[in-house]
Amino acid sequence: MKRKIFSIGAVVFAACLLAGSAHANYQDDVDQAVSIIESFQKIPEKAIPTAVLRNARGLAILTVTKAGFIVSGRGGKGIVIARTGKGWSGPSAIGTGGMGFGFQAGAQVSEIVIILNTPAAVEAFTKDGDVTLGGNLSVTAGPIGRDAEARVGLQSVMYSYSRSSGVFGGLSVEGTVVATRKEDNAAYYGKPVQANDILAGKVPAPAGASKLRQILSKW
Repeated sequence: MKRKIFSIGAVVFAACLLAGSAHANYQDDVDQAVSIIESFQKIPEKAIPTAVLRNARGLAILTVTKAGFIVSGRGGKGIVIARTGKGWSGPSAIGTGGMGFGFQAGAQVSEIVIILNTPAAVEAFTKDGDVTLGGNLSVTAGPIGRDAEARVGLQSVMYSYSRSSGVFGGLSVEGTVVATRKEDNAAYYGKPVQANDILAGKVPAPAGASKLRQILSKW
């Protein structure tokens, strides 16, 4: 029975990863990040406060698909970008995946923005190994809207914001694992590059990232 559950989980997890890879081209991931930021800021009452964005040291922007029945899996893709002394860096490709157990059923697609509030949070996304959110790095739900502006203060290493479509219900104990997509970075930048060099601004940003960097330059 346990083997059967794990088999189902593996299938669900693989399906999620495939769904999260719908934007096979890295430029699509960058363009999707622009779309996500714009959609999050359309409604001021429910937007990420300007003070949060102004003080951010970096952002991770992802589209994640989650699905399952009893055993759940999720996978997705996106980018992480950091503030440097000369503006915003180029984007570094990231991917995410995870599995969980509990009473749950359904499917959900989520757009996620993670605000990196400290240099340590940015540094975590530059390492060769995986980053486990909610494990070695704590994440809390970020303040929302105009009413939050006056009382925004640094309360967590990272703030998370999400918008979802679909229906997913139940309790889950999964962690979210984020890793650098090295091959995609190499293809996008035209040569092997390290995530820490990208996020430090040592690697010139491709022209395709100009709109993303321009939008973020407002903060």
